[in-house]
Amino acid sequence: MSSVVIIGAGHAGFQCAAALRQQAFEGDVTLIGDEGHLPYQRPPLSKGYLLGNVRKDDLAFRAADFFDTHRIRRLTGSVEGIDRTAQRVHLPSGETVGYDHLVLATGSRPRSLALPGAELDHVIALQTLDDADRLRDALRTSTHTVVIGAGFIGLEFASSARSFGSEVSVVDVADRPMARVLSRQASELFADYHRSEGTQLLMQTQVEAFERTEGRATAVLTADGRRLPADLIVVGVGAVPNCELARQCGLAVDNGVVVDASHVTSDPCISAIGDIAQFPHARTGKPIRLESVQNATDQARAVASRLAGRVVPPYAAVPWFWSDQGAFKLQIAGLRPEHAEHVLIGDARSFSVLCVADGELCAVESVNRPADHMIARKLLGKRTPLTPDQALHPAFFLKTLANP
Repeated sequence: MSSVVIIGAGHAGFQCAAALRQQAFEGDVTLIGDEGHLPYQRPPLSKGYLLGNVRKDDLAFRAADFFDTHRIRRLTGSVEGIDRTAQRVHLPSGETVGYDHLVLATGSRPRSLALPGAELDHVIALQTLDDADRLRDALRTSTHTVVIGAGFIGLEFASSARSFGSEVSVVDVADRPMARVLSRQASELFADYHRSEGTQLLMQTQVEAFERTEGRATAVLTADGRRLPADLIVVGVGAVPNCELARQCGLAVDNGVVVDASHVTSDPCISAIGDIAQFPHARTGKPIRLESVQNATDQARAVASRLAGRVVPPYAAVPWFWSDQGAFKLQIAGLRPEHAEHVLIGDARSFSVLCVADGELCAVESVNRPADHMIARKLLGKRTPLTPDQALHPAFFLKTLANP
């Protein structure tokens, strides 16, 4: 194999390019991104960067000379199409780039709101470095901030906005924060924390429209008749995988680009990784798609190893996620099934929720307990038996499962 082209320069795309060189791949490597910045980390955008604790230069994965030193050709611009027959990628400039293998790492984009006024100034979604710059500037003068969506991004931003002195309201249609990813026990403790810090949480509340004054959004109007004054509105209602290129060139797409356990698409010359990849879960065999830095990084390394000629086992990495919200550091290991039972260990400021299903530990949600999180990742990698009764025993500690 003499050439690999990677479309997407986020966590997955950059890591794949870097890992190819780490694995001694000697062919051409081309990394195509649609932003003018050096490839950069996104997690600090809603936290450290927004607060001014992380500098812009510190966000970059590597300095500019890294790409020259490691012979990674970096192109900026949106890809117009993929010719699978000729194995070429078409760029807006008219240039085409040939590949022996193509890696799709196009990531996801914020889900938009189809509501009157959603296009107005000061209605902003947070995904890119440019978005974070706009929001940081707006927060310097904002007195009333409304966040739509009580997921990771929404609550992280709410915590940051409070630090600027803004009054913050969070609106969500769910009955509790982070309902899609957290157990009820952990979710309710986060709700108590954010309320204690001064955030108004309006759950089971539907946004109906944005009020406008002279072309700017000035309030959020809800279906139950509330008017929430706002000089800044942040939308964080989930993400949509960027599968347009895959569909356009005829690859199999479902809730993402369909790949096998080696991340190969329906075309053996194309792989897909990161937020767009729908892959078989190692434990259940069911198709899943994950939006996390860990997943993007692990999949990128696995594909790079395969393309460098190494024998790579089917993908079976334990998923893990994190979110920093003020004084709370949340770390999740594993995936929680709907029918899981939950056992809380710890107290309201430092705790873990053990998620147990079918006689096994299947996920652990930890807040300010990093040791529990690290132990959980090891335990979940080897399918550890556990029942709720065992976890409820007064003498139970998570580390005893690791060292029986």
